Amino acid sequence: MKIGVLGGGQLGRMLIQNALKYDDQWSTLDPSSDAPCAGISAFTRGDFNDYDTVLAFGRDQEVLTIEIEHVNVEALFRLEEQGVKVIPRPRVIRMIQQKILQKQFYKAHGIPSPDFQVIENKAQATFPLPFVQKTNTGGYDGKGVQVLRTEDDLQRLWDGPSVLEALVDIEKELSVIVAKNESGEVALFPVTEMVADPKLNLLDFNICPAEVSAEVSAQIRRIAEQFIEAVDSPGLFAIELFLDKEGKVWVNETAPRLHNSGHQSQEGNANSQFEQMYRVLKNFPLADTAAFGYSGMLNLVGEDGYSGKVEYEGLDSVLRLPKTYVHLYGKTETKPGRKMGHINVLSDSRASLLEKLAQIKAMVRVVSKS
Repeated sequence: MKIGVLGGGQLGRMLIQNALKYDDQWSTLDPSSDAPCAGISAFTRGDFNDYDTVLAFGRDQEVLTIEIEHVNVEALFRLEEQGVKVIPRPRVIRMIQQKILQKQFYKAHGIPSPDFQVIENKAQATFPLPFVQKTNTGGYDGKGVQVLRTEDDLQRLWDGPSVLEALVDIEKELSVIVAKNESGEVALFPVTEMVADPKLNLLDFNICPAEVSAEVSAQIRRIAEQFIEAVDSPGLFAIELFLDKEGKVWVNETAPRLHNSGHQSQEGNANSQFEQMYRVLKNFPLADTAAFGYSGMLNLVGEDGYSGKVEYEGLDSVLRLPKTYVHLYGKTETKPGRKMGHINVLSDSRASLLEKLAQIKAMVRVVSKS
């Protein structure tokens, strides 16, 4: 089968790496000539936000998917009309691209998400403090999101279409990945717990399984089931969640694609999110998602003050550790905050897993060659 991916980053790279054990033709589209997928697929350099470029690329595919949601969705609608199978459906991608539509979708379908106000410009803002402002489009990896707590903070309000959302008193940040194939089969991965880097607003550690009560687990399952029924599309979706201090679960936002919070599944689960995504694209039976004890993931992110040809300090020490697995993304240039790879860890207990993740974080740094 001819499968195309819009985006040539690390998510596409790991999807294709996993799928190379099967027999398919993989093509990717990305604006960067040295994108991580360039060397392992039929690669086209081009803008996945450009209508004509996406149309030309997609016409040659039997199945087309995304590894980044910021793509030209109008071209995807046209390709779908022309008989190309687009997963997830273009209407779902469009809904998730726009924070306003995404929040309205949750509200319409009774999916618990924090109260909000939609504004077209900052003069319309009447939502009570404290709140989170999310720009309607373009937000990614913590960009386009800011917390406003005081009257003085209102001077920082962005002027333009956005969502103002009630600030949740967060106990934990959680994620659940749910997949659905064209046959209607649905499968969930175990809930993971996300620990963010407060400075970069990026995922730092990911821990599986999350330490939550049976009641919280039941809330999350209901949310995942509500979402996958309402979205009515094949695909793999990462639902990012907040658990508040009163034990209620709220949806933060959803990614219509493979996600950083599922990386530990590569060694930590019977099958990874990448295997599951492949099966969705092919409409194969969905994979077993059972967890092997405790697993975690540490992002390898470019250090502050370093830009240029990448060098990984301490990697040789990490490679000596048992049940530790390094995944690099093939990016030759580092810069502060850029995701360059990750390290997965398996352990017999949550305490030892956290200890090992902290140990690894202290021993490895992503810098540039002098």
